Amino acid sequence: MTLELARIVRTGGRAVGSDIDETKLDLARAEAKQLGIANVEFRLADASQGQSAPEFDVVYARFLLTHLADPAGTLAGMWQALLPGGMLVVEDIDFSGSFCYPESAAFSRFCALYTASVLRRGGDPNIGPRLPLLLADARCERIEMNVVQPAGTLGDVKLVSPLTMENIADAVIAEGLADESEIQEIVEELYEFARDPRTVMGLSRAVQTWGHKPRT
Repeated sequence: MTLELARIVRTGGRAVGSDIDETKLDLARAEAKQLGIANVEFRLADASQGQSAPEFDVVYARFLLTHLADPAGTLAGMWQALLPGGMLVVEDIDFSGSFCYPESAAFSRFCALYTASVLRRGGDPNIGPRLPLLLADARCERIEMNVVQPAGTLGDVKLVSPLTMENIADAVIAEGLADESEIQEIVEELYEFARDPRTVMGLSRAVQTWGHKPRT
């Protein structure tokens, strides 16, 4: 996303991406160099720690707040990083909106495990509808929102669920929610479901919310 933002900023502008994982930052820097995108910078930083001084015209966070125990505190830090009149843009999920057709026991179990693992670790898997209020509490003005939800019978949209199940396996096992054999069975059934062109899979709803910092 940082690279996409770097492509669309005005002449002389730049995009700054941050993460708590230096390995991911190194990969991002390498990709930026490969693509010839020079107006971009990557910083090792924890979004939950805030920022001391205003610096940016736009601050954007995507699928971050759902994992945090204190999303309001993190948004307060993002608001602080904005210059007067700047825009705070947040996109996050409402996992409760995930669906498939026909009914799939593997999909239902995946949804239950994902929800439980996020809650166990202090996050909110359904934070999306809260975003406008969170922005209001962060002192944003002129708040607006939009909702999108990818779904389909073919293509990559149907692979997100099994891939996500694979990616959260360690967390699910660590929390004692399922064992490795059950997770493997769920993953296999989700891939089989995804390969069937007569099935439908819909991802979690993504709520997009944005507001402005007052100019004075």
